[in-house]
Amino acid sequence: MKKKKKVLHIVEAFGGGVFTVLNDLINGISNDYDIVIAYSLRPQTSKNFKEFFDKNVKFIEVKNFTRSINLKKDIKALKEVKEIIKEEKPDIIHLHSSKAGILGRLAVNGNKIKMFYNPHGFSFLKKDDSKLKRIIYWLIEKVTALFNRKCTIVGCSRGEYEEARKLNKNSVCINNGIDIDKLKQETQNLSEKKIDYDNLKICTVGRISFQKNPQMFNEIAKNFPNIKFTWIGDGELKDYLTEPNIEITGWKTREEVLQILNNNDIFLLTSLWEGLPISLLEAMYLKKVCIVSNVVGNRDVIVDGQNGFVANNELKYKEIINDCIKQRQCGEIIKNASQSIMNDFNLNNMLREYRKIYGS
Repeated sequence: MKKKKKVLHIVEAFGGGVFTVLNDLINGISNDYDIVIAYSLRPQTSKNFKEFFDKNVKFIEVKNFTRSINLKKDIKALKEVKEIIKEEKPDIIHLHSSKAGILGRLAVNGNKIKMFYNPHGFSFLKKDDSKLKRIIYWLIEKVTALFNRKCTIVGCSRGEYEEARKLNKNSVCINNGIDIDKLKQETQNLSEKKIDYDNLKICTVGRISFQKNPQMFNEIAKNFPNIKFTWIGDGELKDYLTEPNIEITGWKTREEVLQILNNNDIFLLTSLWEGLPISLLEAMYLKKVCIVSNVVGNRDVIVDGQNGFVANNELKYKEIINDCIKQRQCGEIIKNASQSIMNDFNLNNMLREYRKIYGS
């Protein structure tokens, strides 16, 4: 019997959308490869996270991983990563998020190991940092890419791939995809909700953070005082959501999130930057009218006027919502959105492409 290749996943951002993508990827290929995950805990990491993965997956905590730059801890984390690689002797190393991508590529430079790096949203695209800081992040990514040219950068959307190509020509595009079979099972007891144009409900999903732009969400809600807006999630900027027609649910179970999402008519994504948001893909599958900001990731999925809408500013969000109310013709839009998921952004497509680059 042929020995399975060992894949070491190194991930600092072990929560949110990165966790979901990694979970689907690993469970989808766990029969074909031996899997090890070197991770760090984040506040949003589920306490029972191991239960989400195949029982054969091995976990190793990197104790000094931090989200922000911390030279002392970063040096310690680099040593930890080097030790894990030395101990595990993987055939393939797969890095997830900027911190893991930088330290991981520095840790194995010169080693003959097949290597991949998923940014899941480049740090230099983050608009909560100053222009100088973003330039520094870009320079770090560029230098690291030059330091380890053999590492393939994997863009999770067409826009992220185009950014990756500026850093290293050795890049590929593999769209994030959702597990349609699992989602069907999770939503089997939910009846499909028809759009209630006379009583629209609008929601979003995610951490209430600068990235998700709660200020814009609040301003849009202010324009429609008679429409209920729901933010499914919690976060440090929840005080920005001040309008009386906004409900903040706090963190909910997976089952509760899908139920609340299904009970709404419009999914709003006001993000300042994205990789390729899983919440958007799930909303499209559930046939919600999706209105998103014009940023990488969002516009790689939504074709304006075909399977959803893209807005550049508050006025455009207001105009699109008013048009939905007046024209009552979003049936084709939501049908196309669901079909986009079936054709282009499903897990089977994603797994096929990863198997192809990993090799057997």
